[in-house]
Amino acid sequence: MMLAPLEQFKLIALLPLSFLNIDFSLTNALIISSVILISFIFLLFFLKKYQINSDFFYFYYIPTISQSFIELLNKISIQLVYSNLNKSGEKYYPYVCTLFFFILFCNLIGLIPYSFTLTSHIIITFFLSFSVFIGVNIIGFEKHTYALFSLIIPANSSLILALVLVPIEFVSYLAKPISLGVRLFINLMAGHTLLKVILGFSWSLVLADSFFYFFLHLIPLCLLIVLMGLELGVALIQAYVFTILTCIYLNDSINLH
Repeated sequence: MMLAPLEQFKLIALLPLSFLNIDFSLTNALIISSVILISFIFLLFFLKKYQINSDFFYFYYIPTISQSFIELLNKISIQLVYSNLNKSGEKYYPYVCTLFFFILFCNLIGLIPYSFTLTSHIIITFFLSFSVFIGVNIIGFEKHTYALFSLIIPANSSLILALVLVPIEFVSYLAKPISLGVRLFINLMAGHTLLKVILGFSWSLVLADSFFYFFLHLIPLCLLIVLMGLELGVALIQAYVFTILTCIYLNDSINLH
């Protein structure tokens, strides 16, 4: 059992391996990443429910429960892209969909006791956010070249006012990937830490040699159930928010809003 709440976020080398001073160790983060990849492949290709009825029309035209579930997730991803980018964002759908499901699976797997939450590490969230930021700017520069700089120059502003506002807008523009990564990191780490603290407190009351303390542990246990539901909502919302902001940044670069 982990001795401290923050130990659940610790990178552990399960199989140390180094070559030419480069670390190739098998870590818990790598295992969770592999589990997410396998889960994603399983969800897309191997999640099937066999029908008992062999009728041709029933088998090929009536969707199963698993097919309906996949179509629902696919519909959510399409709505995220279309509501922010319209038809011009159709070619970005595969990336946005993959990003949404990767963050969602990372958040949900992190809710399993003694698992590892990839999105609770700021290096992971910064990698995602800065990848989005760099890609968005490349797309914008490829389409508009130097007109992309109009994003940091307020419209209809005088020269004197522009000298004041441009540095502010530039810093605000550069802060986008930082805020995008920190938001996901803070929400996941804070919530998981709180769950671990309350769980450890409840377990300490159970181990106490007193019937009163044993009865008292029901209070944090009930609170833990409520917080678990709250963390489930946070996991879903943060994946949704990260993807929406990615679509908004794409829209700004494509249409120069």
